[in-house]
Amino acid sequence: MTAVQNLRLKLEPALRRVFHLYWRFARGMTLGARGLVLDDQDRVFLIQHSYVSGWHLPGGGVEVGESFVDALTRELMEEGRIAITGAPTLHGIFLNSHVSRRDHVAVYVVRHYHQDRPPKPNREIIASGFFAADALPAETTPGTRLRIAEVLGGRPPIATWR
Repeated sequence: MTAVQNLRLKLEPALRRVFHLYWRFARGMTLGARGLVLDDQDRVFLIQHSYVSGWHLPGGGVEVGESFVDALTRELMEEGRIAITGAPTLHGIFLNSHVSRRDHVAVYVVRHYHQDRPPKPNREIIASGFFAADALPAETTPGTRLRIAEVLGGRPPIATWR
């Protein structure tokens, strides 16, 4: 083993720790907004992404200078062609620790909206639709199932995404 390789082996654990601490504190908290969109039969609008498995509530990250409701409005239009026509109701804010210990998601219940047509599949959203709570796709994620059970089934909310 060369001297350079030996030095690298000795320094690598310390450099990883330093980078991890930097990343943890420099990255800051991430915020997201998701909508539990319900039609007049209490069916839930779900989406399926091309880049992650499962069916999810539509939503995404809150951008700099954007409110949770602004982010929700933008994401619902982008992912579901859904325009909010009345005030959404905040269901809760949840720690999404399977993404990061600094990731939080606000979930809103949306009952007043207009969808001019179902969205066409694209590079990001490969499928979408409204589903009855007792007939969700098998691949619906645990966190999504929890939020639906809380809103429609009266289950008490828990603080974490899943």
